Amino acid sequence: MRRGSLLLLLLPLLAACSAGGLGSDARLRPDPATPYAPALDPRGEAVDGLLVGHRLMQAGQYDLALDAFLRAAGDQGLTPEVLTALGSANLALGRLNQSERLLRRAVEDAPDWPEAWNNLGVVLMERGQVPEAAAIFRRAYGLDNGESDAIRDNLRLALAKMENPGYDDPQGQDYKLVRRGSGTYLIRRAM
Repeated sequence: MRRGSLLLLLLPLLAACSAGGLGSDARLRPDPATPYAPALDPRGEAVDGLLVGHRLMQAGQYDLALDAFLRAAGDQGLTPEVLTALGSANLALGRLNQSERLLRRAVEDAPDWPEAWNNLGVVLMERGQVPEAAAIFRRAYGLDNGESDAIRDNLRLALAKMENPGYDDPQGQDYKLVRRGSGTYLIRRAM
């Protein structure tokens, strides 16, 4: 009986030593005959945290995006792009103080980056600091050479709100966050 139980204990270890065992690269390829997912490749490259975070922001998954941006900060450091991404995620989560602090640091580190200035302006609009937000949107619009529709729309909303403090856009106040690249994020004020 002892020999039989010893053999049963050693059998999985011996199977791992075979050509198709646990240490083989064969386990990394999906086997169409099994319902189980393939194992992770420990030598594989991780996807950039900023890319993952931006995709999650577009999907409205702001908590997960913040986690991805924090991983990017661990990998890349607190670059202006990472700071802007963290500020944008915090804004989407309603954490205005944290967002403003991160975005101010981003524009301090990269004063010629219009996307960071725009996103800071959005935070200031949300906080009711319309004159400062309008000045920041002007700066962002100038740095962008008027190429971004999102920045132009934000500037238009801020100027209309300054001229008429009771101004309410009939379609709601939609502020647009922008990121480097092709994506924009839309932050809608709750009515």
